[in-house]
Amino acid sequence: MSDPTNEYTDWEEFEDGTLTEEEVELADDRWADAEIEDSARSIDETGDEKRNVVAELMRERAAKAQSRADDDTVDKMIGIVDGEAPVGIDDGIDLAAGAGAGKLQLVTRQTQIKEFVLASVFFLCAIVAVLGVALIFAFVAYKAFPIFTEVGFGNFITGTEWSGTEGKFGIVPFIVGSFVVTLGALAIGAPLAVMTAVFLSELASKKIRSFVRPAVELLAGIPSVVYGFFGVVVIAPIVSRLFGGVGFGPLTAWIILSIMIVPTIATLTEDALDSIPMGIREASFAMGANQWQTIYKVVLPAAKLGIIDAVILGMGRAIGETMAVLMVVGNAPQLFAGITRPISTLTSQIVLDMGYATGTQRTALFGMAAILFIISMSLVLTVRLLSRFGQEMSG
Repeated sequence: MSDPTNEYTDWEEFEDGTLTEEEVELADDRWADAEIEDSARSIDETGDEKRNVVAELMRERAAKAQSRADDDTVDKMIGIVDGEAPVGIDDGIDLAAGAGAGKLQLVTRQTQIKEFVLASVFFLCAIVAVLGVALIFAFVAYKAFPIFTEVGFGNFITGTEWSGTEGKFGIVPFIVGSFVVTLGALAIGAPLAVMTAVFLSELASKKIRSFVRPAVELLAGIPSVVYGFFGVVVIAPIVSRLFGGVGFGPLTAWIILSIMIVPTIATLTEDALDSIPMGIREASFAMGANQWQTIYKVVLPAAKLGIIDAVILGMGRAIGETMAVLMVVGNAPQLFAGITRPISTLTSQIVLDMGYATGTQRTALFGMAAILFIISMSLVLTVRLLSRFGQEMSG
C-alpha cells in the first residue's frame, strides 16, 4: 500500500507539532487501517482523510480532558462555532494547531442568557398542567366545602337518596352508576381497541393501514352529542326490542362509550407497539415462534406499560364523558338494578341539576364534582402503582 501524497508523510503538516508521540503512533495506525488505494483518492482527498484522523484524535483528547474535569483544557478543546454549532472536523484541526481564532469561541454571555430563558419557558410549560389541576381542585373543593359541613361527609357519600326538594343529597347511586358505565365500556372497548392496534401495527399491509388508521382516528373527532344522538335513535330502539324496557340504561351507554374510547386506546397502544425494537421480534422468530406467538408472548408483554397508559386515558375519557351518557343512560337517580334499567352518573346528574340548582343543592353538585375528581385521580394512581409493582416483580 503506497501513499500518493509523499509530501504528507509527516503528520506535522496537519497538527503543526501539537500531537503527542502516542497520538502520532495512533494516527499512523489508523491511516494504515484505512487502506486507501492509490487510484481511489486524489492528493486533496487524501489530505482530507488525514485531517479527519487528526480531528478524531482531537475530539478524543477533548473527551478525556472533560472526564478529568480539567476546565481550562475543556474550554480550549470544546467550543461553539459562531456561538451555535458544535466543533467540526476542520475546526478541530484549527484548534489543535492553535489557529482557531475567529472561528471558535467560548459560550458567550448572550448564549447563556438565551439558554436560561429557554429553560425557564420550558419549565413554565411543564408546570402549567400541574398548576391547572391544582387550581381546579382548589376551586371545586372551596365550592363543595359547605355541603360537607351542612349534610356531613359521611352522609353525603353513603346516602342512597337524592332529592333537592326534600333536602336529601346521597350520591351512592351516582358513584355506582359511574363505575358501572365506565367499567362496562372498558370491558367492551379496551379489547377492541387493543386488537385494532395489534392489527395496524403487526398485521396490516401498508395500503390497508393507510385506510384503517384515519378511519379509527376520525372517531375521536366526532362530537359527543352526535354519539348520543346515534345512541338515542339507533342503539336504544335495538336494545329495547332485544331486552325489553325503554332502551335507555347501562347497556346502551356501554355500547356508545366503548366506541368513543377506541381511538384513544388504539392510537396510544399502536404507538407503544411500534416503540418495541424489531430485534425483539426477530429474536422470537429465530427461536421458532410464529407470528401469533411473537405477538402474544413477546410484543404485547414488552408493550405492557404503554398499553396500561392507553387504558388509563381511555378510562378517563369514559368516566368524564357527559353529553353522550346524559342522552342514553336514562338519568334516574337510583341504584343499579340491571343493564337495561335507567340509572344516572355523577357527570350526567351535575349537568341535569346545575341549570336550576341553588343553595345547598348547588354546593352538593360541587361536592359531586370533587368526588369525581378524587375518583379519577385514585384510579390513575392505582393503575400506576399496579404497573410499577408488576415492573418490579418482572425485573
